[in-house]
Amino acid sequence: MAVERRQIRRRIVPAHRLPATLDPVLQRVYAARGLIEADEVGLDLAQMLPPDRLLGLPRAVGILAEAITQQRRIVIAGDYDADGATGVALAVLGLRALGAASVDYVVPHRVTMGYGLSPALAQTAKAMGAQLLVTVDNGIASIAGVATARELGMQVIVTDHHLPGPVLPQADALVNPNQPGCPFPSKSLAGVGVMFYLLAALRAHLRDRGAFAQRPVPKLADWLDLVALGTVADVARLDRNNRILVAQGVARLRSGRARPGLLAMLSGAGRAFEAISAIDLGFVLGPRINAAGRLADARLGIECLLEEDAARATELATSLEQINRERREIQQGMTDTAIQIAGRLQPDDRHGVCVFDEDWHEGVIGPVAARIKERLHRPTIAFAPSQDRAMLKGSARSVQGLNIRDAIAAVDAAHPGLIERFGGHAMAAGLSLSKRGYPQFREAFNNACAAALLPLEREAWLDSDGPLLASELHIDTARCLELGGPWGAGFGEPRFDNRFEVIDARVVGGDGTHAKYRLRLVGGNGAELSAIHFGGADQLCRRGQLHAFYALGINRYRDRESVDLRIDYLEAIAPV
Repeated sequence: MAVERRQIRRRIVPAHRLPATLDPVLQRVYAARGLIEADEVGLDLAQMLPPDRLLGLPRAVGILAEAITQQRRIVIAGDYDADGATGVALAVLGLRALGAASVDYVVPHRVTMGYGLSPALAQTAKAMGAQLLVTVDNGIASIAGVATARELGMQVIVTDHHLPGPVLPQADALVNPNQPGCPFPSKSLAGVGVMFYLLAALRAHLRDRGAFAQRPVPKLADWLDLVALGTVADVARLDRNNRILVAQGVARLRSGRARPGLLAMLSGAGRAFEAISAIDLGFVLGPRINAAGRLADARLGIECLLEEDAARATELATSLEQINRERREIQQGMTDTAIQIAGRLQPDDRHGVCVFDEDWHEGVIGPVAARIKERLHRPTIAFAPSQDRAMLKGSARSVQGLNIRDAIAAVDAAHPGLIERFGGHAMAAGLSLSKRGYPQFREAFNNACAAALLPLEREAWLDSDGPLLASELHIDTARCLELGGPWGAGFGEPRFDNRFEVIDARVVGGDGTHAKYRLRLVGGNGAELSAIHFGGADQLCRRGQLHAFYALGINRYRDRESVDLRIDYLEAIAPV
């Protein structure tokens, strides 16, 4: 199955109101992303949105403050992905620092329990002695789980960021910027971000009550590395508020003042913390935390984040590294199969793509869906058998312009009973259905996507910040762009496009899947540039010219830095 042909469009926006002291390339990059005012450039923590407009926050703070005063047992109910893991770790560390005498956590097993606060997970929390149950990154769809917890005598605070369904859980307090009637300006907080706001409001409440008269006020900023990791790994949109949180967390990582487990994971991956970026959170740290929840037990990742001892943190990070290697091997095999399945689909069946194989591991279907979505530029759901084999679990990924949760909801409304349960947000969702209902769902989902996707949204566009001049293809420009982040969802890493002459091209990588180039800018100053095209061996351009869509990166080796073009897409240019 060939990669969908891309069309490159350049977004050039005047940047007249940005500070003249900014690098001209950074000015145009910012302007193209809607950042055009000088006062929007700064990312100080004091500029983050205040918490007072989060609906339900005062009630949640009051319940937590009372629980701390009465030394009640608090159990955090988390999720098994990186957002959930970082949110649990933040909640445990933060509540303990704020005076909670007994804080523990519980996370569902992906295979045996499934996502969210289920009745079974509520019973597990009760068996641990929970008097107050606090969810992180889940709960908005846990109608039965919340009801069971309250029937068992627990108070329940739901903190979540996912889109709600038509019915809300009857929790004692509900904090979610996406719940109906919540006036909080940012709807893009990740689950860990919602927990950070709850802890910040709780600290202010306790400080006003004199709780820190005899001891220092806890510094919640010490855990912004966790907030940054969870936000980026969950692909939360980097609006200004999230950019502030992520920038501050990345700064802590770069200074070496991060959680021992994160530093150990970076070391195991061969990455220097001094040069870490927000992109690395998603591609280096996030997969290692996620791997535990996908193939083993999410608690391994959480314990690594909680660990204070560097030696023990290294042991846990090593285990995560091994699990992640196994995950990559499984994922590659599943992706190869998925490419074959999708390649057999007719064009009319490719508006919304569903892929399924009896032998797939349900813990890895999310990354597989993401790979097919990237390859075909179509909303994609990958399915795998659940534990009882009669049910399927699906993980969905979408393209810009189509809300994947809404598309699944449309299928559910048109075919009541076909989907057992579903939830998620615009770009990612999960669902379960019976195996016998899969053919009907596949057809219905394809039709829903065909109706929802506009013709322009079906085109695989690549948004470029334009060409770089020879004088701009320089290490100083690369450093400026690196420091101008954080870059991520909704505030994409800068991408440029230019024509280059191929000086040398070869296949590299242990598995022979990558392409390495030496290039010369057409019409430039004759300087040679190094470039890498990950996964581009099958598109190797050995001679002539090529048009490349790329990021301007930095290759660091020992104490040397050099410009490195990271090619995302290229087209060979036929000789005239």
